[in-house]
Amino acid sequence: MTAAVAARTAGWLRVLPGVFVLIWSTGFIVARYGMPYAPPLKFLALRYLLSLLCFAVWVGLARVALPATRGQVGHLAVTGVLVNAGYLAGVWAAVHAGMGAGLVALMVGLQPVLTGLWLSMRGGTITRRQWAGLLLGFAGLVMVVSRKFGDSGEVSLLTMSLALAALVSITAGTLYQKRFVAPCDVRSASLVQFGAALLVTAPLALLETAPIQWNLHSGGAMAWSVLVLSLGGSSLFYMLIQRGTATAVTSLLYLVPPTTALMAWLLFSEQITALTLIGTAVTALGVGLVVRESRPG
Repeated sequence: MTAAVAARTAGWLRVLPGVFVLIWSTGFIVARYGMPYAPPLKFLALRYLLSLLCFAVWVGLARVALPATRGQVGHLAVTGVLVNAGYLAGVWAAVHAGMGAGLVALMVGLQPVLTGLWLSMRGGTITRRQWAGLLLGFAGLVMVVSRKFGDSGEVSLLTMSLALAALVSITAGTLYQKRFVAPCDVRSASLVQFGAALLVTAPLALLETAPIQWNLHSGGAMAWSVLVLSLGGSSLFYMLIQRGTATAVTSLLYLVPPTTALMAWLLFSEQITALTLIGTAVTALGVGLVVRESRPG
């Protein structure tokens, strides 16, 4: 490798974390962009099907090894149901019911807090710093949510329940994966996970009576969801982990709620007030305290 090529490669590696934050944040924006034109479960079922086909082609061309045992397939299927079907259904349904993209991102951004607390409780110790982080995280969320009650239905029992269901689902999926899923190729793992998500979501999608209205908005949202979020996002995450930056990826998730809020303000004129900014910062600080304390050594 020449010095010029090495320099370009190093340059790309430096910008990958920022690209990851942008891609991850667009997941909430895409939900907001496509939901006026599609029932959430029908949209997601089609997204899973198209993602499944893309990964099947990728696995076949690259001759990637499939999971070795039925047990491994089963564990991957459980994570696919929780992290894909449960989490995304909660997020998209909450947005479809009226919750803004920025608020949904902030609520599910508490996932590292719940994960860190669960792991600490399993070890029998919750430190004062972790309790402080938990209280700060929820205090920041209350700051943001408080002004939104009665605001065009953005915060209601329904939207809060759906967002909380998404939060619990991705937290449970993360914990399950840490406990049961053995390391494997992300492409073959995604093949199983999207297949399981499709099997769970497709029957429920049949209960939705409204059809998908295909136009530039819904078509663009679907293309971005499959090609950028499902294929590109997971591959980028895999690259970052493979290069030994798992801790950095975790810390980058703190940047997702403010990035999403900024995008939603630019694209959809979702209001950003001083209280929103303060509450988001307080929540990020709380998440940081919990996760930093939860790391070994």
